[in-house]
Amino acid sequence: MKSPLRPQRARGAGTEQADANEQGWFVDEMGEEDSHSQEAYPAEQGGWATASVGAVANTVAVIRWTAWALLVSGPLLGLLALASQPSVTAAPPPAVQRSRGAEGQAGPAGFAALYVTAYIAAGQGTESSLSPYFPDVRDLTLSAKPGSQKAEQAAAVRVKQMSAGYWSVTVAARIPATRGSKTNESASNTAEEADQPAGNALRYFQVPVKEAGSGALVAVALPAEVSAPGPGASPELDYGLAAPAQSSDAAVKTLQGFLGAYLTGGSDDVDRYLSPQTHLSPISPAPYKQVQIVQLAEHGTDEPGSNWPAGKALPDRAQRQLLVTVDATGTDAQTRPLTYAIALEARAGRWEISSLAAAPALKTVPATAGQEGETP
Repeated sequence: MKSPLRPQRARGAGTEQADANEQGWFVDEMGEEDSHSQEAYPAEQGGWATASVGAVANTVAVIRWTAWALLVSGPLLGLLALASQPSVTAAPPPAVQRSRGAEGQAGPAGFAALYVTAYIAAGQGTESSLSPYFPDVRDLTLSAKPGSQKAEQAAAVRVKQMSAGYWSVTVAARIPATRGSKTNESASNTAEEADQPAGNALRYFQVPVKEAGSGALVAVALPAEVSAPGPGASPELDYGLAAPAQSSDAAVKTLQGFLGAYLTGGSDDVDRYLSPQTHLSPISPAPYKQVQIVQLAEHGTDEPGSNWPAGKALPDRAQRQLLVTVDATGTDAQTRPLTYAIALEARAGRWEISSLAAAPALKTVPATAGQEGETP
């Protein structure tokens, strides 16, 4: 390799050579090979150390690969650091306690009514008819005659939640009573009087019902006959005092026409009394031949119609909530009282039926979350 230091001087060749020798330099004027120059003037004597092209190339390659390695490993190390962090689990939201109302009790109530109906009709040899309700029926032996008693009607009248998935249901059953058989002394009259209906008796049975998983229900024991439960407290309606219907109240005319068309199916059209957004069809076949408005109770006042005296202009979209009692006379000439919760809305100076409510409005009472108790 040729030396990178070749100072040129203007003096003669001899002088240049002499100066070069004195200063430790050399001049490769004859183009001699680098190996010969290095042998004559080793690097230790020249003052500067030089490196080969191969060594420099190797060094550059190492630096380049190191840089690439750092470049690639940076994101990987970052992802590894994130993955190694402990996971944080969010606390589950608090459970919401819901009051157990009639909706959640419909299943146990219906199940208990069916169970009592099957139990009353069962007898000797038909014990297996209770197996869909009472799993332990295999250990039961009945002595009564099958079908000697039957429930004409059965309905749950009280449901009490004992614990989660466990209820006590009281079922009322209307069972025709029968006269007992006579003794041997009056056997001659037995054929005529025995097993004859002696009126209907309303009897009550208490049934323990348990949820068995997947929505299935089972009876925990046989029914227990109990006395009739006491009546429940009367709810308070969200209307004022009831008062006799007044012909001076423009709403009475609308109510009379609507209920007459709705219940009797007369020549009058129901639609003429309805608001544009309301759609109702009359009862068919019509169960009554005559309807008379008897009394009204109005939300927000004890004097129905007092806020809308005769002659007062009715602003559009004015509203009234009424509880209407009517006397309806059937085709058999028997009169029966009926009560309807009806909403009125004013349009074009007259009252129209805006809705026929499914139930009268109750006064709202603050409910306690998670409260349990008896449902009459």
